[in-house]
Formats: sequence, structure tokens, C-alpha cells
Amino acid sequence: MGREQGAPRHRVLAPVTWMPMTKQTDHYFTAQPASAAERRDLRVHLAGREVIVATAPGIFCPDRVDIGTAVLLSEAPVPPPTGNLLDLGSGWGPIALSLGLLSPQATIWAVDVNQRALALSRTNAKTLGINDFHALTPDEVPTDISFDAIWSNPPIRVGKPALHEMLMKWLPRLAPGAAAYLVVQKNLGSDSLQRWLETELEASDPGAFTVDRQATARGFRLLCVHRMT
Repeated sequence: MGREQGAPRHRVLAPVTWMPMTKQTDHYFTAQPASAAERRDLRVHLAGREVIVATAPGIFCPDRVDIGTAVLLSEAPVPPPTGNLLDLGSGWGPIALSLGLLSPQATIWAVDVNQRALALSRTNAKTLGINDFHALTPDEVPTDISFDAIWSNPPIRVGKPALHEMLMKWLPRLAPGAAAYLVVQKNLGSDSLQRWLETELEASDPGAFTVDRQATARGFRLLCVHRMT
């Protein structure tokens, strides 16, 4: 199925080869993973270039760029060149790093609860020369910042209550005219999440948001939440 709201201005290539994941004893949303922090190098494509990043067990998808993230990176429009750009649920950083490489004049915020993932994303940003990069837990992000873009492969498996709470905390922080792009697997409730977002955002701030399906690819939906000007 093709793009549903027009082609992106720029496509960010991501690997499509399946690779076995490292066995994990921790949930990727564990704050302090118990598994050994054995760092290893991983060669991936981000923002149209081949890069080497550091990963480790105990985080989300340490052995590759997962399919959902690859869909977001290939189907989302080019991010704003400046401003505050947020990756919500950043893991080792494929989305946040891509934002930093595509928009080197922007301020990048990589948010996760997993301390190991945050440390890895900081290391990877430094390796790739992304200077204005902040990898923080949700509570560490200043509350007065609004975001010019939010890109997220949200942690669906935390359960609906936690997921809904997270989205309703961050999506209202979009700046006027800004958009969030959320990638969600179809068989994990992307369509029901779209309907829920439409209802909840309209109830919280009538007429302020639109929720649309940007694209469908490889079993995933890319949802666009746009804050009106």
C-alpha cells in the first residue's frame, strides 16, 4: 500500500535485513537493566549514510534498526532544520541520531527510561558529531520546552494505560504548526490508537489537533498528529 498523504521530501534509508536479536533478560523499558553491559559495534544506515554505533543488551532491539523505526525513517518528511526535535522512546538512538544528522542546527532530545539506552545514545551522538544532543529521562526534560517535531516508535508493550499517559503528556507539547510522527504495528492496535488519539486530543483541546494516517508499510502505520497554528 502506498503513501496516503503524499511522498516525503527526503527518504532516509534504513536496513531491511532481518537479524537475530540478542537474548534479553530485561524489558527494554527497564530503568536499570540487570544484564551485562557488553557494548558492541553495529553498522547501520542512518540519514542516507553508513555509520557505526554502539549497542548493548538490555535495551530495545540492540542488533539492528527494527522494522517499525525503519518505516518511520523512510516515510516521515524531512524534520525542521532548527528548533527542538524529540525522539520519544529513543533506545540506542536510531531516530534521535537521524534527526541530528538531518538537522544539524536543531536541538535534539532523546527521551527514554532505560539508563543504558540513554548512555549509548549519548555515546553515539558524540561519535557522529551531533553536538546539541540531550539524552534524558522524561522527568529530566525541562517542562517549559515545546517541540517543533516529535518522532517516535512508542513502547506499545508497556500497556495501554502507560502508553496513553505518555502520549497525552508529550503530544500537547508540540509547538503550533508542528507535527508528531508515530509508527505503530497494525496488529498491535494502530487503528484503535488513531481513533483514541482523535477522541482524547479533541476532548483536551478542541480544534487544536488533527490525527491522520501518513503511510502504511511493512505491517506498520505511520500516524501524523499535527498541531494547528
